[in-house]
Amino acid sequence: MNVLFENLPALLIAVPLFCAFLVPIIGRFVPKIRDAWIVLASLASSLTAVITAIIVYTKGTIVYVFGAAAGTPAAPIDSGGIPFRIIFTIDGFGAFMLLSAAIVSFAVVLYLISSQKERSGKSEFYALYLLLTAGIFGMVSTGDLFNFFVFLEINSLAGAALVSYHRRGGIAAEGALKYLIVNTVGGLMVLFSIGILYAQYDSLNMAVIASQISFSTLNIVALVLFITALAMKAGSVPFHFATPDAYSVAPSGITAAMIVASQAGLYGLFRIVFTLYGDIFNTVTIGWVVIILGVLSMVIGVTMAIPQKDVKRLLAYHAVSQTGYMLLGVGVALAVLGDPLAMAAYGQTAMEGGLFHIINHAMYKGLLFLAVGAVIYRTGVWSLNKMGGLGHNMKWTMIFFLIGALAIAGIPPFNGFASKLMIYESVFAFNPALSIIAMVVSILTLASFMKVFHSMFMGPQLPEYAEVKEVPKLMIAGMVILTIFVIGFGLFPDLVVNNLITPAADALINNGAYITAVLGGGL
Repeated sequence: MNVLFENLPALLIAVPLFCAFLVPIIGRFVPKIRDAWIVLASLASSLTAVITAIIVYTKGTIVYVFGAAAGTPAAPIDSGGIPFRIIFTIDGFGAFMLLSAAIVSFAVVLYLISSQKERSGKSEFYALYLLLTAGIFGMVSTGDLFNFFVFLEINSLAGAALVSYHRRGGIAAEGALKYLIVNTVGGLMVLFSIGILYAQYDSLNMAVIASQISFSTLNIVALVLFITALAMKAGSVPFHFATPDAYSVAPSGITAAMIVASQAGLYGLFRIVFTLYGDIFNTVTIGWVVIILGVLSMVIGVTMAIPQKDVKRLLAYHAVSQTGYMLLGVGVALAVLGDPLAMAAYGQTAMEGGLFHIINHAMYKGLLFLAVGAVIYRTGVWSLNKMGGLGHNMKWTMIFFLIGALAIAGIPPFNGFASKLMIYESVFAFNPALSIIAMVVSILTLASFMKVFHSMFMGPQLPEYAEVKEVPKLMIAGMVILTIFVIGFGLFPDLVVNNLITPAADALINNGAYITAVLGGGL
């Protein structure tokens, strides 16, 4: 492997950070190339993530210790060394999350170039967006708990700043402040948990701690704080109170990116419960905690979405609801992790369904937010009561929204159907009532989106929208990219599951391989 490939994990963070640093400088001195620079920066960041993921899928787990030779073990520095160093550990699960983030990140940048064209402060806006990207990539790549906390804070701070970019009176500031407070509290919980573990094991490396961790009251406290904090980041009920306020006022492209940012919280949650605690704690209890969070998120999210008139707030509550499916699938797998027969019969499928739904949700919910953003871009209206007949002049946007709506409702042949079917079947084998709840939520989701589709695009053309036209081509391009994956993942689910999802699930379930790779130096 050449020097460039050896340092790809470092480039995952270095590229978006370096490009973010240069954006304000370019915007000040050569503003004509700023848009081209941000597209190239996002493309370079996304390609770095995709290439890294490909290497992981083809060669195995990457362990990269900053400043050390390739293959240097990441074991604790017990003999007089310092415990703080930058360590990246990317296995199948991390590679899977990188792919999801890379696709959405680039599609959103193309969309933003047009949608933010008339806005001021674009240099700072794009710099923050690249920081958000770096935070997401860092969270799903690091093998060190303190670095995870640092990237979590970058993710949260950049996200809060981007939420307030659209100033709809004081609403945007209020949404950003609530998002910031919730994520700050969650960040402090994570930091406190890290302190508990470091005080006991004299290491911040996840694999090292996982190889030594034991059942104790302190470790239970750390686990509870981790689950609470990362469920808050993911927007799970009952910690979802900032999600609708933040998502509804952020620029639509940013809201699509924040879906992936919240899923980085799910990555952290699943990494903690499987890799750190999977071997020594009662996974049945932890699994049921995750299942309950999932069921609450599904039911409360969809019931809160149905009566909403603000279309972006409606989508935000549906994002909460869809997070429940991911938690449900992975929670069932966690609950039967200690039962090899149940794991083989349906636990593995539940796990794969939950993980498959992560990337599917990123694609179709990103598409929905971009399509709704296109409508708002042309009409300036958020209220469904004031929309109607827009399909006459915005046919492409209408088609993209319909595809996203059918996907989120689990209608074939779109990607949401594939992952939801895996969840339905496996969860039914575990507990039929939970599966029935999941199916009822999907029916309510379909009803909700049919109402939204009719309110926005159907009916006679309203006089006030007679001059409305389709959005610019770059905004269309961003939606096309996500649509390709929504359709492609739905048409070829076996290909996706076998090549992307199963390695990600195996990486979580077999945490011994993660520990061995890290302590032995990895790739």
